[in-house]
Amino acid sequence: MFNKVWSFLLMNLGSLGVAINVHFFLSPNDLATGGVSGLSIVLNKVFPDLSLGLIMIILNVILFIVGFIFLGFQFGLKTIYASFALSFMVWGLEAYFPMQEALSNDLLIQLIIGQIIAASGMALVFHQGASTGGTDILAMILNKFFSIEVGKGVLFSDIAIATSSIFLFGPTVGMYAFFGVILNGLVIDYMLQQFEDNKEIVIISRESELVRHFIVNKLKRGATIHQAKGAFRQENKEVITTILSRKDYTRLKKYMTSVDEQAFITVHSMNEILGENFKRLA
Repeated sequence: MFNKVWSFLLMNLGSLGVAINVHFFLSPNDLATGGVSGLSIVLNKVFPDLSLGLIMIILNVILFIVGFIFLGFQFGLKTIYASFALSFMVWGLEAYFPMQEALSNDLLIQLIIGQIIAASGMALVFHQGASTGGTDILAMILNKFFSIEVGKGVLFSDIAIATSSIFLFGPTVGMYAFFGVILNGLVIDYMLQQFEDNKEIVIISRESELVRHFIVNKLKRGATIHQAKGAFRQENKEVITTILSRKDYTRLKKYMTSVDEQAFITVHSMNEILGENFKRLA
């Protein structure tokens, strides 16, 4: 129960981060950096009587209806909730913290700070198994009918939205928006790697049995043991390979210092791990 409540709070915190970027950084500077928020900023210029939050809500409704027609129910309740939570948060920020002008005259620094806040928020949402919807739905439709990878579909749609802003807001703002799309993707990837910072640990130790016992019984992790032979002395050795989080690796390193300071250990950062107790294959 606690984990569900914590996940719900993190999902809302992530959505709030995205909403803060949209309201305080993107909208006052007409920066349409992709997604439903970017498209809403463009449409807000065409329909100034409609608030940005309301346009986001309308677009999300339309996109989910289109998604249900072409894809069926593939989004999950978390994604639906996160999408509308973001829209209502933007709407609420507009109502209670109206922006009459941009926070600064420096467009670049606002873009960088805003995108870092938003990308961190989106990474939080992604880490809870959800997304903020929007152009993800268009990407899934492109994937189904044209076999375009979902990641590329999202990138294409975001670039198209950023490019369209050139015609409404001028080439300077449009190029900044395009840069924001690229920056957003880079920061999201980096933040997700921090959330899932697992490491492959390879250990050769004279106290192999003690190390194996510590990994299995204290850290509650699995390990693979295989035999190897040293090149210089030709002696047989056991090699232990395991996957650990950063926290567990720190515990293992401290333990290794106490039992075998001469152990040989290599550490490799992992981009993605599938199967067993990690990410599901499908």
